[in-house]
Amino acid sequence: MKIIKTSALLVAILAGITIQGCSMTSNTSPSTTGNAVTPISNPLTLEQIYKDKYFKAQRSTYFKWLDDGTGYTVLEQREADKKVGVKADDEKEHGVKGNDIVFYNADGTGRKVLVAFEKLLPEGADEAFAIESYQFSKDGQWLMVFTNSEQVWRSRSRGDFWLLNLNTNKLSQLGGENPEPKKLMFAKFSPDSSKVAYVRDNNIYMQAVGSNTVSALTTDGSATTVNGNFDWVYEEEFSIRDGFSWSPDNKSIAYWQLDTSGVKYFTMINNTKALYPSLTEFPYPKAGETNSAVRVGVVSLSDKQTRWAKLEGDNRDRYIPRISWAGDGESLLIQDLNRPQNHNNLWLFNWQKQQLTKILAEKDDAFIEWFYSANWSKSGEFFIWHSERDGWRHLYRISRDGKKIIDLTPGDYDIVDMLAINEDKNVLYFSASPDDAAQRYLYRTAIDGSSKPVRVTPEQFNGSNSYYVSKDASWAMHTYSKFNQPAVKQIIKVSDHSNVKTLVENSELKQKLAEQSLPNHEFFKVAARDGTELDGYIMFPADMDPNKKYPIVFYVYGEPWGSTVQDRFEGNSYLYKSLLTQKGFIVASVDNRGTRAPKGRDWRKSIYKKIGSITVQDQVDALDAMAKRWDVIDSERVGVWGHSGGGSSTLNLLFRHGDKFKVGIASAPVPDIRLYDTIYQERYSGNPNTDPQSYDNTSPISFAKNLSGKLLLIHGTGDDNVHYQGSERLIDELVKHNKQFEFFAYPNRSHSLKEGKGTALHYHTMMAEFFEKNLLK
Repeated sequence: MKIIKTSALLVAILAGITIQGCSMTSNTSPSTTGNAVTPISNPLTLEQIYKDKYFKAQRSTYFKWLDDGTGYTVLEQREADKKVGVKADDEKEHGVKGNDIVFYNADGTGRKVLVAFEKLLPEGADEAFAIESYQFSKDGQWLMVFTNSEQVWRSRSRGDFWLLNLNTNKLSQLGGENPEPKKLMFAKFSPDSSKVAYVRDNNIYMQAVGSNTVSALTTDGSATTVNGNFDWVYEEEFSIRDGFSWSPDNKSIAYWQLDTSGVKYFTMINNTKALYPSLTEFPYPKAGETNSAVRVGVVSLSDKQTRWAKLEGDNRDRYIPRISWAGDGESLLIQDLNRPQNHNNLWLFNWQKQQLTKILAEKDDAFIEWFYSANWSKSGEFFIWHSERDGWRHLYRISRDGKKIIDLTPGDYDIVDMLAINEDKNVLYFSASPDDAAQRYLYRTAIDGSSKPVRVTPEQFNGSNSYYVSKDASWAMHTYSKFNQPAVKQIIKVSDHSNVKTLVENSELKQKLAEQSLPNHEFFKVAARDGTELDGYIMFPADMDPNKKYPIVFYVYGEPWGSTVQDRFEGNSYLYKSLLTQKGFIVASVDNRGTRAPKGRDWRKSIYKKIGSITVQDQVDALDAMAKRWDVIDSERVGVWGHSGGGSSTLNLLFRHGDKFKVGIASAPVPDIRLYDTIYQERYSGNPNTDPQSYDNTSPISFAKNLSGKLLLIHGTGDDNVHYQGSERLIDELVKHNKQFEFFAYPNRSHSLKEGKGTALHYHTMMAEFFEKNLLK
């Protein structure tokens, strides 16, 4: 139902670039002539975009800063001259490829191959394994590589881990003698580089580096007792997968334990895998139902005993979205969130004394969302904290006892993300955009609060800027793009934002796009009926005839987990919308209130128990204002499409505002919000057991009987996130009221609808043809 950042210095970071395009005008462009559309020369095609990948962007390599900031490593593919165990004829026919791990100085000089791919050739194997992620031990003596992964919920987090001794080149697989494949999760070095801990079969294990001896730190893991890992809803809604943390002093490990017994199972059916259907079952707590019980403990490596934090209350009616070591190995900071998600208590847990001390409480009349770990100072005297306590998302410096609080980013604006801290330099970097919610820039402020924040990004980079900053905050990989311009990646010196090396230019993609007849676009603001300012963008056919009227289609999301109006390149999405303009459509998108835009607490919380009502009313108000501003918009030919939460918004627009929105495509929607999970839905809509009207008044299915326009409903039957069940319930309701519509089910596709050969092309072809059939005349 959501649009889905982890930042960790020793976690592998894939700095990929999505396909993106620039707005150019060619000699001939589409125009409507009566009921026909004048063809353009060299038009975009769906085959180009989704099959041939003609507009594929240049991708940066797997980029990873070293801890000390002296340089970075990347993966570079090469062909080997020779490979042990492969016959010469086979080698000539197939070639041999692999990835080397290569070092560069921070300024891009000093190239050196640190690990040649031949060193990752297990004994008896014909080829080196693929590097999916990697990390170096802090002492620089060991390399750990993750490979052979398989999907666990959204991420490929279970697989094999290998250790390479960088002095002897000895390669060994983690997991003990004769380890089973695809069993380990989240392996990571201890701070002193002497040990590795990982999760296997819902237990936490420890293994000395260079040894095959494995010690179990927990032994009660089972199908329903989950140690160091999470159930579906925690991973999805709190964006956490790795459920354990080494103490800074190497003597213990803090971890989550979930008890999923009592949580009802959801079942998905696969009709195409084999002769007979197969079932997949997993615990999934729907709104109002029983949650997993959660608790946090610390296991001592010396005695392998766990000391539990004994928080008051029912562990099934609380969440623990984050934990963090409080600067040392004695105390752990635990965030203790109540089930309604409007009260978050921060506890310091002295695990050896088993003492709990509350140091801070965050409260909100509506809900709290977007949870971040506390960033502790080296001494543990203070931590950096995200809070909306003054109505804006700011960064605060808070003393260990919670009594001294300093706002480090004061002002009527939101910070978007904290990027890096360097205590020695008294500097903190974050991203924000006080004047334009669609853009992003780098800012710097003092950790001690002695100076006001200043913008670091130069004026020339007007648009979207993202930064992967080195641990010492001296260098950053800077990615810059605009709505119609592909991304450029460069290494910069953070202090003055000077470019020291360009990594990705995307010149070839820019040239290809320069040959296309791409739309003109404009960012705009309109007011809702109560005066609330709404942001949007609009894309016009190139060389549009100002004396004609054009159908308009809206791309909508509309829920709190994302925003659509951003001045950044969106790759295939941009190209698809451009193709629609070539066919004779105006394309637009508007962020209604409540979307994930940096516009303050009131903007985001105003939709509490009103998603599906006030949110879609904003879309209607925007349409009315846009039709008055641009008379080329044909108000009688208005379409809308969206996926996930955007599919739900589409349904509500057709069912509740069919006089305005005549044609809609709802992809993987939630027609009845009672069917979605506890954490997300109760956060924004209350609990259906105590707030049934909130669910009745905002669920699209309640208004399905009012459908008067054209609806195309699309869903994947293997969607473990937004269940296909919801679309089946909606179909029953539409049938009951004799409402005609079109429907397409993708067998066994997940929420992303991208599995299977040809799926992306088929999906987008179907949508484009539906709009052409029902809106072009």
